[in-house]
Amino acid sequence: MDKIEIRKLQAFLRRSFGNDDIRVAPDPKNPDNAAVHLGEGKLATISVDDEDGDRSFAFEMKIPVGREVLQSYLRKLFENDRLTIVARGRKTDSVELNSGGEFLGVISADDAKLSSFTLQIAILDFDLEEEE
Repeated sequence: MDKIEIRKLQAFLRRSFGNDDIRVAPDPKNPDNAAVHLGEGKLATISVDDEDGDRSFAFEMKIPVGREVLQSYLRKLFENDRLTIVARGRKTDSVELNSGGEFLGVISADDAKLSSFTLQIAILDFDLEEEE
């Protein structure tokens, strides 16, 4: 990932989560990855996907809370009351994350007890174009 992509990804995430304190930085160990920070801690990882000839990015964030507090945890973490959890039809092991009605990503359970989750967001190249 180059500096321009890092900057665009940071702008995209700040807009999507409604939080200007999100920072994206290159991963010194892997040039195809970036670390996402909020405050002092690392929040998530972004990796590059060039598999199909189209450049895209995979955002992955571990969420260490149970289903019953998932929405309130994310709202508090990002200081954004517009974040909502939406059921995915018949699927019980995952939910959608929306911001103000706009789809952001899928949150999947990491275990059968629904005590921890992973948020995954696919960021396509054209998602970043409007960030210039």
